[in-house]
Parts: sequence; structure tokens; C-alpha cells
Amino acid sequence: MAKENTEILLESGTNEVEIMEFFLGEQRFGINVAKLKTVLQFDPALVTPLPVDMASFMGVYRVRGRTIPLIDLADNLGRPKLEENPRRIVLVTEFNNMLNCFLVDGVHRIRRVFWKDINPIPTFLSQYNARLTGTVQIDGSEILLVDLEHIIAKIFPESALDVTPIMAAAPQAKRGRGDVRILLAEDSSIIRALLTRTLSSAGYTQLTSFANGKAALDAVVIAKQKAASEGRPITTFINLIISDIEMPEMDGLTFCRKVKADLAITDVPFFIFSSLINEQMILKCREVGADGWITKPQIATLVQLVDGRLLG
Repeated sequence: MAKENTEILLESGTNEVEIMEFFLGEQRFGINVAKLKTVLQFDPALVTPLPVDMASFMGVYRVRGRTIPLIDLADNLGRPKLEENPRRIVLVTEFNNMLNCFLVDGVHRIRRVFWKDINPIPTFLSQYNARLTGTVQIDGSEILLVDLEHIIAKIFPESALDVTPIMAAAPQAKRGRGDVRILLAEDSSIIRALLTRTLSSAGYTQLTSFANGKAALDAVVIAKQKAASEGRPITTFINLIISDIEMPEMDGLTFCRKVKADLAITDVPFFIFSSLINEQMILKCREVGADGWITKPQIATLVQLVDGRLLG
């Protein structure tokens, strides 16, 4: 059993997402199909254990001549395992320029939903908060959306956002960074705080952040209206927009399309900062009018891109 995620299944900027629904025990979970590279039947003979002490890390799994880290997702999430399950599935994923395998009990189907229908984690699931990004109701059942990036960052800390180059360069911050007004859309409070701290250390101190694309778009609309009423350019209030892709309410691609096409704001650069950046996603970024794109671990590259675009 194998499925290759080789097609761009959704049009860009429709505020929809495709979720691969899978099972851990009796509970239904989901991940963004954009992160999914292949679905394979699990073969224990392809696992090579490694002498490392990492919870839920099973070793490496051989996929077409490559060895890829394999994580037992039920163990990582503290879920009970199905006994005598001969049809377990391996989800081979690609995000943040990394391949990883996740062992699950089975897969169901791909679901297409709107970002506005994805809800924040309810209180009763607080013990899993860090590993889940939201929930969505489908056919009367709750599907829990898993934060694979958080899981991998905990197991492999070197894959997390690297702020060292920015912090080291902070004393030599370029002149003019303090005059740049940045609007940030990012649903992760941890990443929002990290970006705010590191960009401020680099000299970009005028940063306003929002938890989703809808709230950020509302702020852009207000800024445009104010600029028009005062007879000033929009760049008086916003010089740059940085946005994640995966966000509740409104995703980053829809946000970008609305800014560039619906609001006709072409003189404010729009950068996509996401773990989903690959060749297919770059095509989508271009379709909605994005001016640049960076994968999430590369914060230093983000600063360089902003410098090059706004400060010459």
C-alpha cells in the first residue's frame, strides 16, 4: 500500500486544507496532506533500532533505499496501542526540509475542510496541548490535528528554529531596521514570541503579531482605510507582512491572495514563513502573489531576506 502526494490537490488561496485522517487505537487524528509524502504498510523487518534513549523513537525505517527516523506516534501521544494489529501504517512526511516516519494504527481517508472550521484545543485536552494544533468535527466525530513539528523538535532539538545567527548579529544590526513596520500572522504562541524576541534583537522592533490570517487581514484593511482617509500610502503603516500557512480561521495563502488581489496592495512585500515550503508549495506561493518564502528553521535567512528587500 503506497500513496504518493505528488499533486497539488487544492487551488491556492481558497482557505481549504486537506487532512489525512488516521487512527491511534479508537481515536481519530489528522495531519495536513501537504506534509504527507507517502503512506506505506508497516514492515517490522525494515526497522533498524538505534542505541539511543529517546521516548517513542523506534530507530530508522528503510524507504526505497533511504533510512528515515521512525516515531511511534501512539507512544509519543500517550495513547493505548491496539493489540495484535498486523496492518499498522507508516506515514512518511516531509516538512522543514526533513523526512520523518510516523507509525500509526491505520488510515481512513483524506478530508477536505475549511480552516475556519478548525477549532482551538478544548480545555479537557490540555494535557496534549503542545502536541495538537486543533480539532475539527467531521461526520459527527472529533478529529484531533497533530503538531508533528513540535514532536520532531522535542525528539531532535537541532530541527527547531535556530536563532543563534540572529542573536550573535544583534549588536551589528543594520541601520533602518527600527523604522520597518512588520505585521506577523502566526498561530503558534511559542513561535510568535520567538520571532518577536529574535527580530527585535536584530533591530526590527516595530512588529505587530496576530494569531491567524483573519485577524491579520482585518488589521491590513484598517490600515488601508486609514491611509486612504489621511491621503498617505499604506507603507506609512505597514512595510512588510510575514505569515505562516497553517492557521485557523484563515490560512496564509488565502491571506496573501486577499492582500495582493482583493485589496490590491502591491507595494508591501508579503513573505511566507512555513514548514511546508517545497517545490509544490512555492508554486502556490507564487500563484497568490507572495514576494518570498522561507522554511521555518531558517530565521536568519528571513532576516536577510527582509534586509535585502527593504534596506537594500
